[in-house]
Amino acid sequence: MQNFAAPARPIVAAMIDAAARSPERCVAFQGAPGANSHVAVSEAFPDALPLPCFSFEDAIDAVKEGRADCAMIPIENSLHGRVADIHFLLPESGLAITGEHFLAIRHALMGLGPRDGVREAMSHPQALGQCRHWLKAHGIRPASYPDTAGAAAYVAELGDPGVAALAPPGAAAIYGLDLLATDIADADHNMTRFVVLARGGTPMQDDGAAMTTLVFEVRNVPAALYKALGGFATNGVNMTKLESYQRGGSFAATEFYADVVGRPGDPGLDRALEELGFHSKWLRVLGTYPQARPRG
Repeated sequence: MQNFAAPARPIVAAMIDAAARSPERCVAFQGAPGANSHVAVSEAFPDALPLPCFSFEDAIDAVKEGRADCAMIPIENSLHGRVADIHFLLPESGLAITGEHFLAIRHALMGLGPRDGVREAMSHPQALGQCRHWLKAHGIRPASYPDTAGAAAYVAELGDPGVAALAPPGAAAIYGLDLLATDIADADHNMTRFVVLARGGTPMQDDGAAMTTLVFEVRNVPAALYKALGGFATNGVNMTKLESYQRGGSFAATEFYADVVGRPGDPGLDRALEELGFHSKWLRVLGTYPQARPRG
């Protein structure tokens, strides 16, 4: 808890105490109170007890250790791409993806003095990237901080009117800051997708549209990815996300993170996964969960 700025610590302490009394109602998130992840938890789980954690690893550990029922982790943003390295964190965690949530992002500039006097804005690198054109146009230098609301708490602690924070508008009231500008993202469609992580994912209980997330490593041979993904095309399975990444610094074999429409048990997806497994060194399904918004 000491990693949080001083104005956030009593709020974090009260939330940790409440969560400790009812861990079955607790949803862990990364960031200080008032962060976008906190807003997402409040939207997706209005009756839950939000548990602030300083890092993504801390939020995942809270679930693994039974201090929270689940965690909400941002995975991608419509303006700035990948958020969390979920393909590294999740396979090693033993947790499963059990849901998703889309949050419209509304950034605000907040501080202790007039906007004309602001020379630096602190926030998470994602938020800074989503507002980089606005910041440049106003001559404000970006400064990285682990999370948005945490930056607001730090600005309140710092007490320098020349340093402001980019954070959700509600963070200003939490930390006693003035709203200097609102809705300053570089595009109106700014949206972040979150995933819900829990211990031992349970099968979906309804027949609605589903998403399945998986990771795999292709064999180091010519046309490996083409062969591995051929089954999705021939079986009519819609793949909505495919990202590559390297592990271990070998640059010899590539691992992939993918989202597909459907669930194991669907004949087309089962055939596609069988073919993918044949052409891959390994394959792991990270979870099947209801679609929060239609694909395609």
